[in-house]
Amino acid sequence: MAYMSQQKKKELAPKIRSWCKAHGIKATVAVRNHSTLVVNIKSGKLDFCQNYFDTCNSGASYARPHDGIPEVPKYIQVNPYWCQEHFDGTCRDFLKTLVGLMNNGNHDNSDIMTDYFDVGWYTDINIGQWDKPYEVTA
Repeated sequence: MAYMSQQKKKELAPKIRSWCKAHGIKATVAVRNHSTLVVNIKSGKLDFCQNYFDTCNSGASYARPHDGIPEVPKYIQVNPYWCQEHFDGTCRDFLKTLVGLMNNGNHDNSDIMTDYFDVGWYTDINIGQWDKPYEVTA
């Protein structure tokens, strides 16, 4: 059963915060429902929203098999399993490392064929929020 404690968050948070700070990103680290480690990215130097829009509409991405995204999003709920396909360049490298830092010490012994799910904890990355868009800083 997935479980994320406040103690485990305190162990992981310093590396996550220092990684974000090194790239000029303002983010918070939280625990949701005792099962999910959440990183909320509020603002920063990297333009995740434009990068996501460009990558998903380039035709090189498996993210959107249809006509693409009609406009640049104001917030994104990142899929940690597909961040390599939804982003490119510096944004992709940042998110791949962030996912690795969030999963440090995690395990995934799931077997989908037998409908058996066994993970240490879940991870969520939010870039902006529906009521407070992500801000690109200079």
